[in-house]
Amino acid sequence: MYTLYGIDESGSCMIEIALQRCAVPWRRIDASSWEDSEGSDALARINPLKQIPTLVTPDGQVLTESAAILIHLGLEFPASELLAGNRAQILRGLVYIAANCYSAVGIIDYPQRWLGNVDDAAQAQLISGTRRYLHQAWVVFAEQFADQLFAPGNVPNALGIMAAAVSRWDAAREALSNLAPGFAQTLARVDADPVVAPVFARHWPQ
Repeated sequence: MYTLYGIDESGSCMIEIALQRCAVPWRRIDASSWEDSEGSDALARINPLKQIPTLVTPDGQVLTESAAILIHLGLEFPASELLAGNRAQILRGLVYIAANCYSAVGIIDYPQRWLGNVDDAAQAQLISGTRRYLHQAWVVFAEQFADQLFAPGNVPNALGIMAAAVSRWDAAREALSNLAPGFAQTLARVDADPVVAPVFARHWPQ
């Protein structure tokens, strides 16, 4: 059985979707770096950074980094169609999100990690500038990858799942609705997928 460490409203949602697509047994242990719990203590023992999602495979291997986990599952379970489509561009897009979008979210959420002990004005300036960069990075993503989010069978592939999840943070969807409305509609198609929709609804209840 796979064991997923994560929590609601986090990147663990995309791995939950992927595991369902792989049709494998799995369980989730609630854990995060910002909450103290038995699960978080267990997470720290296998991932000292306490980053989520963290996935433990049935043979005990520890996998971190959302893009790497999605790639591993797609390779391990080809029938999941997680890597179906133009694989070179899917892999490129997954790394693009990790490097340009996910990383920016981390700066916005934790500016003190980068600035140390500075005043609130300096933190606010970093957050504002990073959010502008994040939204522009999503516009570039839309221009480069808009037609790469679905497998030939018209189900979201790993890139579609990751894009739909990470774009839910820091007003990225709102920015895309204004700056790249066609791509925003493509993300809405991912949201509506029958496997994706209930996971997102559980993570972000209305």
